[in-house]
Amino acid sequence: MTASVFDLTRGDGPLVISMPHCGTELSPGLAERLTPEALTLSDTDWHIPRLYDFAGKLGATLLSARFSRYVVDLNRPPDGKSLYPGQATTGLCPDTLFDGRPLYRDGQAPGAAEIADRVETHWRPYHDALEAELARVKARHGFALLYDAHSIRSHMPRLFDGRLPDLNLGTARGTSADPALIARIRSVMETAATAEGLSCVTDGRFVGGHITRHYGRPAEGVHAFQMELAQDRYMDEDGPPFAYRSDRADRLRRVLTPLLESLAGWRP
Repeated sequence: MTASVFDLTRGDGPLVISMPHCGTELSPGLAERLTPEALTLSDTDWHIPRLYDFAGKLGATLLSARFSRYVVDLNRPPDGKSLYPGQATTGLCPDTLFDGRPLYRDGQAPGAAEIADRVETHWRPYHDALEAELARVKARHGFALLYDAHSIRSHMPRLFDGRLPDLNLGTARGTSADPALIARIRSVMETAATAEGLSCVTDGRFVGGHITRHYGRPAEGVHAFQMELAQDRYMDEDGPPFAYRSDRADRLRRVLTPLLESLAGWRP
């Protein structure tokens, strides 16, 4: 296991929080191959560890990527199969930005051998660690809870129409967690979001990526959720330096805190 590609803080509770797209490091030599637009790392899930920094007090285990999704997307299957057939998306080792502009300079995109190497050196260690942590907390508690934390710009016409809801809960269309737990978490989210004047949806445009779909096995005692947040609710999303905005984030955290408290406090 190559610890340098991720950061891990172990907790003693049943909740594991995965943050696969918060990384900003680039592998050696990659920066010189990227377009000027790509070098801003605009598609990063900015500030996600800071936004969820309260989760450690809930006994959660925190696993966060150090490297950019431009190296390899940890929320895609290793064979690169599309998770949203027929819809615009980005791949395992993306060659375009979310808005469709090229990620690489002409002739600099990775070939099959380089992609396979990135899977082994970056994708595999993260997933080995995630699987090991889920197994550890399941052995201790008899079950495991996985929360996959994401964010994206609130307007992205290539990926979705109009403005994205503020909170987008994904449950792989009701299959990645116990139905009663899904109903519980959805209710907490909707109540807290309404109180804060925020919008929310369950299994809308984002139903959960590879992590939610692969690890969410309620029959085996592993219950998984994905949360996609609209970035303008906690940061300046339109361009560098993509600053964190506490005045916005505090409002969002007043929804995320009871949601994670409810999740961490659930027992089968």
